[in-house]
Amino acid sequence: MTVKPSHPPSLVVGRPVVLCIEDNPAQLCLLNEILTTEGFHVLQASTAENALEMMREAPVSLVISDHFLRGERGTDLAGKLKALKPMVPILLHSGAQPEMRNADAFVNKGQPVHEFLAVVRDLVVRFSS
Repeated sequence: MTVKPSHPPSLVVGRPVVLCIEDNPAQLCLLNEILTTEGFHVLQASTAENALEMMREAPVSLVISDHFLRGERGTDLAGKLKALKPMVPILLHSGAQPEMRNADAFVNKGQPVHEFLAVVRDLVVRFSS
């Protein structure tokens, strides 16, 4: 996959780009629906390898990652993603106990959608300046 943006970094036609990493297809679909409804452009990855490739090639504004991916912990993947683009915020989204290593925020999957979106918006705004 090669992405050659002809637009400002981290924006696709004026919309922040969110990379969602989730190995549960239903959860990934739900994240996509919530975020696109709120005006974000969503890239989807179901594996750590796909996520790293997308991070290298796309103008990402924010990463939202499950904490327990098949074959890799979200905190370990967050460290690899930060090594590629240190200024892109990473939100871990999990039903597990919060663990913040290499991440900028944590939201439990049981949180109400409006609270989740408040954290997403805050990270995008805070890290875009």
